[in-house]
Amino acid sequence: MPVRSRIVFLDWLRGLAAIVMLQGHIFDSFLRPELREQPAYIFSQFFGGQAAAIFLFLTGITFGLGMNRRDDLPAWQRITGALRRARYLFLLGIAFRLQMWIFALPNQPWTDLLRVDVLNLMGATAALLSVAALAHGMQRVRWAVSAGIALAGLAPVMAGLDTSGIPGAVRDYFVPSAEAFSMFPWGSYLAFGLAAGSAVPFVRRGEWSRVMQWAALCGFGLLLAGQYFSNLPFSIYSKTDFWLNSPALVACKLGITLLLGSGAFLWTEYFSAGWSWVRLLGTTSLAVYWVHVELVYGRWFSFYKARLGVWECVTASAMLVLAMVGMSAAIRRVRRKSTQGVSREKRAAA
Repeated sequence: MPVRSRIVFLDWLRGLAAIVMLQGHIFDSFLRPELREQPAYIFSQFFGGQAAAIFLFLTGITFGLGMNRRDDLPAWQRITGALRRARYLFLLGIAFRLQMWIFALPNQPWTDLLRVDVLNLMGATAALLSVAALAHGMQRVRWAVSAGIALAGLAPVMAGLDTSGIPGAVRDYFVPSAEAFSMFPWGSYLAFGLAAGSAVPFVRRGEWSRVMQWAALCGFGLLLAGQYFSNLPFSIYSKTDFWLNSPALVACKLGITLLLGSGAFLWTEYFSAGWSWVRLLGTTSLAVYWVHVELVYGRWFSFYKARLGVWECVTASAMLVLAMVGMSAAIRRVRRKSTQGVSREKRAAA
């Protein structure tokens, strides 16, 4: 399978995650409190929570592909290259928190700058996993899978530790909570994505259909296993919260991610041709995330927060998706003009 097709289906999956994220945040911010026990809200938040797992998994794939490209370099250059990528993600997280804080002044406390958001988590977890750059081939895949299992499996243990003496800004990176994205267990999705990205060189041309079939089977297996173990009347952990720190939830979300990835491959490879607005969202997912969070949670539409009904939230979600597609199209147009301008300058210099 050509490289271009692989990028297409990953971009399409990223765009699908963006759509799921947009509707989830709309319902979370604007739905009236008395309606939050209804199935519409419950399903919205269940699927909305899947978006972060997909983004982290895809970030891990990109991280692994970057390590693959540096495999011929000396060990210290492989490590520093991975750390530079982690630093980029972490600085994005800091810039995002700073922008949100400035736009919310004077009502936002300075401590909000230290909040651990998904971009901070990506940077911190990528820095932790940079040691995997020392390995090659299947050894790196095994290291990454082991790291993913450890980050998921130790989440209930971390939640049960007495961490009251650790500053909150540090604790949130490691201890599961409902207010922040911690490495335990959220970082496990990035680790599993790193394993997937590191395994790409072992897939020969023409074998991608079979690989995605196995991914779908693994997805079903993980989903069923997560459901089975979460319903057992006993547990190896003294205390666990399925929706916060359970390894079973990680298995379910990872299984759904693999299933959606297989579906994205099937759609883009055999049914979709030409322009795709879903893929367009995926190619500008960072800008979509950045802008929509300000629109949904900022002061721009504060009058409507916690005041809309279910169908009004559905309408608002559709409007937000359309707005983000328009923004993504504008970004792509600017990128094309910039690329064409650079190409003309190179031809003139030649």
